[in-house]
Amino acid sequence: MLVAAAVCPCPPLLVPEVAAGAAPELDPARAACLDAVGVLAASRPDLLVVVGPADGRTAVAYPAGGHGSFRGFGVALDVTLGEPGPAAQGPALADSLAVGAWLVDRARWAGAPVEGLAVDGRGPAAECARAGQELAARADRVALLVMGDGSACRTLKAPGYLDERAEAFDARATEALGSADLAALDALDEALAYELKAAGRAPWQLLSGAARGAGLGGRLLYEDAPYGVGYTVAAWS
Repeated sequence: MLVAAAVCPCPPLLVPEVAAGAAPELDPARAACLDAVGVLAASRPDLLVVVGPADGRTAVAYPAGGHGSFRGFGVALDVTLGEPGPAAQGPALADSLAVGAWLVDRARWAGAPVEGLAVDGRGPAAECARAGQELAARADRVALLVMGDGSACRTLKAPGYLDERAEAFDARATEALGSADLAALDALDEALAYELKAAGRAPWQLLSGAARGAGLGGRLLYEDAPYGVGYTVAAWS
């Protein structure tokens, strides 16, 4: 069953080497993310799964040792899901999972194996919930690191330009993530999330499915919208 979860945004800019001179702007977000991963470690899971939106529309599962890279962003930095292994020859991690793998490594994760799941960002809520229930049943004690951004339409200079609906959407999502409100997460509008370029919607609804019956409480660690994109960090335990 699910014993803990961490919710983090997934911009490659979280990695200081990628952000370069702009790195200090996201220091509070990085610190909050590492605190959230610390909650996962304290739960002593048998398995940690990093979940995030796929680069395309196809869901992909990555075994322990899966590899990723930030070379596409001009940085010679490679990451793996836990310890490197045979999976290093498989497909490269989706960008969201590469950021998650970097966080896990930065937190000096040890113990439970680390796997990955990139989910279809257009996946229906019910399908996401089923995938979450399946993940939670993978081991006696499962922890999830859930990567995903809110809307990308908070300002005129945001990637998706300004959409007046974005702030309210992010507020609902942040409140639900900070309080572990499963019903509110399930109710997030799939079509609206797509229009607002909220990549975290599907991973968050997967988390809701995984948490059913687990009795977890939530704690909000960070919320902001740098660069016009909604970022939320929360810990569930």
